[in-house]
Amino acid sequence: MASSPDVTPSADNTPGSPGSGTTPRRGRVRGRRAAVLAVPATLAAATLAVLTAEGILGVQFAISGMPFVVKADKLEGVGFEQYGSLDHMIPNSPNEGDTGGQVLVVTSVIGKGKLTNMCQSVDLGGIQLILTAGNKGTKVEVENLAIDSDEIMGNASFNDIEIGRDSSTFDRVPGYKGSPGVYGQQARTVTIDNLYQRNYAATAAVFKLPDLRMKFSTSGCPGT
Repeated sequence: MASSPDVTPSADNTPGSPGSGTTPRRGRVRGRRAAVLAVPATLAAATLAVLTAEGILGVQFAISGMPFVVKADKLEGVGFEQYGSLDHMIPNSPNEGDTGGQVLVVTSVIGKGKLTNMCQSVDLGGIQLILTAGNKGTKVEVENLAIDSDEIMGNASFNDIEIGRDSSTFDRVPGYKGSPGVYGQQARTVTIDNLYQRNYAATAAVFKLPDLRMKFSTSGCPGT
């Protein structure tokens, strides 16, 4: 869950942006780029190209192609890995746009983590489904969380980070690795303040959501 200074949410690419006037094309890979950008350590760090190999799957299921936003005041994680991946929709998905049903993503893995004041929103075609948790003093808890994103922002810090390691040799989170030859990074710990992600898929062994609330709204998470 590193962050990039080149990636900023806008009315063109952030679900539920007020005043956009149009509904974003679902499932679209921004810019049709052949690489995924990842940034180590802080927002001011230089960007790194994460080479993505054909057929890599960050999540082992067909995605809907409808992106969802996750925001949190703070993410604290022990065991962190990140590498390029390629997600796939079902054949002839109505959300495939001009991507052929494929979405280029960064897979971020957290062994054990906590999130403060988490909000998740998904645009269901003019109305937003909002989920909030961890906003009354008890943090959201996750274990073995793997999340596929095409936009990530925040103020990040890492301890014992390795940058440029072959993702097939990762060992920070047992059972989670990329494919041979794929560029990635891993760290002992990660902390991100003011986290913003636009995601296409997520899996977790444990996901505890204290003070969970779900509702429909005409706007997404605050600030999106």
